[in-house]
Amino acid sequence: QVQLVESGGGLVQAGGSLRLSCAASGRFFSINTMAWYRRAPGKQRELVAAITSGDSTNYLDSVKGRFTISRDNANNTVYLQMNGLKPEDTAVYYCHAVALVQPTLAGYWGQGTRVTVSS
Repeated sequence: QVQLVESGGGLVQAGGSLRLSCAASGRFFSINTMAWYRRAPGKQRELVAAITSGDSTNYLDSVKGRFTISRDNANNTVYLQMNGLKPEDTAVYYCHAVALVQPTLAGYWGQGTRVTVSS
């Protein structure tokens, strides 16, 4: 199985920055796409950013130009650099990874890390 451990959340003022990290561990053959989702209070979970094993990325429109997703394949870690944070970015952020756990691909979730942006 795969365990995802997130870190880096916290309280920040509007305009500030945070960097989220998510490290994957466990028994798997490889990690494919890694992504960050978020769930704001009273809203559905949404995809914030994703990155493939080949470093192709995609972003939620509202975070384009402010957030950057990256990964360290050697350490099975994905990052989300968040700049220019806005109060509407307040949410619990979840890491997601698609891993090849022989013989199948499966998706795994982290426990979530809270990001609060004050105005």
